[in-house]
Amino acid sequence: MKLNRSTDMALRIAMLTAPASARTTVDELAERLDLPRSHVAKVVQRLQRLGVLVTIRGRSGGVAFAEGAEELTVGQVVRAFEGEGEVVACEESGCALRADCRLRVQLRRAQAAFLAVLDDVRLGDLAGSPAAPVLLTLSARPRTP
Repeated sequence: MKLNRSTDMALRIAMLTAPASARTTVDELAERLDLPRSHVAKVVQRLQRLGVLVTIRGRSGGVAFAEGAEELTVGQVVRAFEGEGEVVACEESGCALRADCRLRVQLRRAQAAFLAVLDDVRLGDLAGSPAAPVLLTLSARPRTP
């Protein structure tokens, strides 16, 4: 299963903001992660609604990892960004094997196992040692002109 770009961005943004003690901006996140600002802004907004980030408007505002978000799981974030759909959309393809297909059941099992593993990983685990020093270096990296 391949995660879509928004899901990948969401997890990287969570990892970058989790160990940081100071707020950051969408522009800084986009620059540090080498991602388009418009996409980062959309993902940040979705993460805020999910309870992963807190956003504060205004001159001294910014984005910060939400209190308690370290307990959310990677599986929750993946489901929020990927949806609950199946790996293969059999109804949309008009597959002639649909009525007797054994593959679909196995793909469902594989997807459930994939998400079950991600449900065991908390966002706080992604930002803890040994990753924290590297992530803090990224979040403190000076901006290039």
